[in-house]
Amino acid sequence: MAKILSIIAPNDFQDIEYSDSKSALEKSGHEVITASSQPQTTGKFGLEVTTDILISKIDPENYDAIAFIGGPGVYQFFENKRLQDLAKTFYKSGKPTCAICAAPVILANAGLLQDKKSTCWDGEGETIQSKGALYSGNDVEVDGNIITANGPASAKKFGETIAKALK
Repeated sequence: MAKILSIIAPNDFQDIEYSDSKSALEKSGHEVITASSQPQTTGKFGLEVTTDILISKIDPENYDAIAFIGGPGVYQFFENKRLQDLAKTFYKSGKPTCAICAAPVILANAGLLQDKKSTCWDGEGETIQSKGALYSGNDVEVDGNIITANGPASAKKFGETIAKALK
């Protein structure tokens, strides 16, 4: 059983992306640890989540993968140096480094999508392309240990793809 770190914004994270990917990972026998910058979070559609750990307290050595969840609230994380550093650490360790919806911008800003086949919410396709990503617009993309997905409709597949990468 692997431990996956799911990063959500303190407000306006995408409820379905969080819950569907979490459910798919748990169904595969994995443990999902939820992290944010605040202990209490609320999704765009009202889902309330008590986080397991604050972003500032994360030790990457304790986790097997990281997944950044999208939604309107994720924009506040685009330039977050701590999150970019976490993404780089997971990536350099060969661990699945994952993002859905607009959250792949965090990976792009960390320099991790350069020449990587990737996808995201179509409103941020040009943003990740400007950082060197090979944007496809597909539901889910896997390029090495980078896994990206385009939004809520692909959240279950996103979780299943992460689970498959952990086998």
